Amino acid sequence: MISALEYLIGEKLMTYAETAVGRPEFARELPRFVAEIRSIFSAEEIRLYLQHLERMAAQEEEALSADPAHDDFIVETPEQRTTGRARLAWLKELLTASVLGTG
Repeated sequence: MISALEYLIGEKLMTYAETAVGRPEFARELPRFVAEIRSIFSAEEIRLYLQHLERMAAQEEEALSADPAHDDFIVETPEQRTTGRARLAWLKELLTASVLGTG
């Protein structure tokens, strides 16, 4: 189950949301994509996976803080990581909202 969540949320949804920033057609379809994920997985499965993503992001930030020289090997800039965290928080809201407006 984690592999399916990783693929749909960790890869596809994150990429879709990133693309939606500059492409209105993706932005319009994003609520339907989220609704489809919500129909496939239970709220509990989604919640647990999102907690996993948040833990992984926190561990990555901690590792970067502990070893700034390690930052040379990271492809993302601090600004990109901040944007990624904000995107994850936004998607978490969409994935866990009690009502999803897909009108």
